[in-house]
Amino acid sequence: MTVMLAASALAAQQKRQRVIFFGDSITELGVREGGYVTRLNSLIGGAGRSDQFELIGAGVSGNKIYDLYLRMDQDVVEKKPDIVVLYIGVNDVWHKRSMGTGTDYGKFGKFYDAVVSKLEKNGAKVIVCTPAVIGERTDSSNELDGDLNLYSRWIREFSTKRSLPLVDLRKAFLDFNLVNNKENKEQGILTNDKVHLNAAGNALVAEEIWKALQKF
Repeated sequence: MTVMLAASALAAQQKRQRVIFFGDSITELGVREGGYVTRLNSLIGGAGRSDQFELIGAGVSGNKIYDLYLRMDQDVVEKKPDIVVLYIGVNDVWHKRSMGTGTDYGKFGKFYDAVVSKLEKNGAKVIVCTPAVIGERTDSSNELDGDLNLYSRWIREFSTKRSLPLVDLRKAFLDFNLVNNKENKEQGILTNDKVHLNAAGNALVAEEIWKALQKF
């Protein structure tokens, strides 16, 4: 009996934590070769912790926070994750201007809270990320900087209120661009098109998320 209990305890200790990355096209692309999820997996391997984490992508192009709310049962909850990395917000801001289908500020917070609450109720720990950029200029001249800052500030305050790990990609991207974007370009430093990540952007996101994930 003692041997069986010891074996059971060892198996439980060695079980990999299932991590689901829940988001939009940035995450959908993130699981491809060179994407941030794939790069993160390499960082985990380099730290000798491949046996501790299983990474799963759940990104869908065009998604906003209410899309995540509608599909989280099938795409996340049913997969029984230990950890969910919630990376959303770009389309909630961007699509208000480009398509008229974004998410108003008040509704964004309500849906975000509802998503996190349900994930936690189902036993998952949640890591939240601020949306990075819609344009890489560093002088606050990107058209949607104001709204993006507003939504990011809400996520920061929410993470503090709910004691959630925060990956502040908004700040990380601005800090990087202040050093590396001396010509104040709107794209081409961390993104291909002002939004979607290039190689450097994927590497930065992977590194920032790893800082939070390695604490688990």
